[in-house]
Amino acid sequence: MKKIQFLKELENSIKHIDINKIEEVCKLFLKLGKNNKIILAGNGASASISSHVAIDLTKAAKIRAINFNEANLLTCFSNDYGYENWLTKALEFYSVPGDILVLISSSGNSTNIVNAAKISKKLKIKLITLSGFSNKNRLIKKGFINFHVPSINYNVIENTHLAILLQIVENIINIKKYK
Repeated sequence: MKKIQFLKELENSIKHIDINKIEEVCKLFLKLGKNNKIILAGNGASASISSHVAIDLTKAAKIRAINFNEANLLTCFSNDYGYENWLTKALEFYSVPGDILVLISSSGNSTNIVNAAKISKKLKIKLITLSGFSNKNRLIKKGFINFHVPSINYNVIENTHLAILLQIVENIINIKKYK
C-alpha cells in the first residue's frame, strides 16, 4: 500500500512543476558565456542529483557543468572553514562572475546551502534553487528562479528535483538538435 501512496504523491508533485520556470532556466543555461559554467551542489541525495545532472549537462547537453562532491575538497574545506561554510569557500575559489549556481536542498534549511545562496549575489553568479518541505524554508526565495516541492517526503522531493533538472537537460538537448 505504501508504494501506491508514494507513486501517487510523486505523480501529483510532478504534475505541479512550473513548466514556465523550466523554460526560463533553459534560456539562462543556453545564454551562458563561453568562459562560464553551471555549478550544482547539494547534500546527501541532493549531492548525488548534482553529480548526475552535471554529467548530463556536460556530456549530453554540451554545457559545461561541475559539482563539488570530491571527498578531499569537502573534508579539507569543512575542516578549515567549518561545514556551514565549505560550499561558500568552494564558490569563492571556483566560480567566476556570470556562472550559474544550482542549489538543491530537500528541506531548504541546510546551513551550508543557505550560506552559499547568500554569497551568490556578491560573487555575481545567478542562483537557481530547488527545495521542499515548508514554503517558508530559508532557501525558497533566494534564487533568481526557485522551484519548491510542497511535500514532506524526502523521496518525493528528491525525485521531483531530479525530474525538473533532467527535463531541463532534455529540453536543451532538443533545442540544440533542432537549431
